[in-house]
Amino acid sequence: MSDQPQERRQFSRVVFDAWAELQQGDKSWQAAVVDVSLKGLLVREPADWQIDTAQPIHAAIRLDSSATIQMSVLARHQENGLIGFECQHIDIDSISNLRRLVELNLGDPELLERQLGALGGVH
Repeated sequence: MSDQPQERRQFSRVVFDAWAELQQGDKSWQAAVVDVSLKGLLVREPADWQIDTAQPIHAAIRLDSSATIQMSVLARHQENGLIGFECQHIDIDSISNLRRLVELNLGDPELLERQLGALGGVH
């Protein structure tokens, strides 16, 4: 995991005030979400953060009482108390919820469609 992320963003990030539950094996943490995109997630580092960086983490973000975004992520960078994750897998319900969230924040349907087209590697 690199300590110095490079700015190569091709997906718009939505600043989002929510909590994510992060889970790896029998360990779990609550982390404040800084932003979320179609390709990943940025959170504030939780207390007692000790993970196996080679193994995926399950991230669940509750949007409201009936909608969540759940994805399998890998930690890609950690710097200044923030952890950046890359999405490895997201289910169809979660991608629909995330798409709607991004669409509401972008205000540009064509930009959203270009970003969705670039997702190729996310299952």
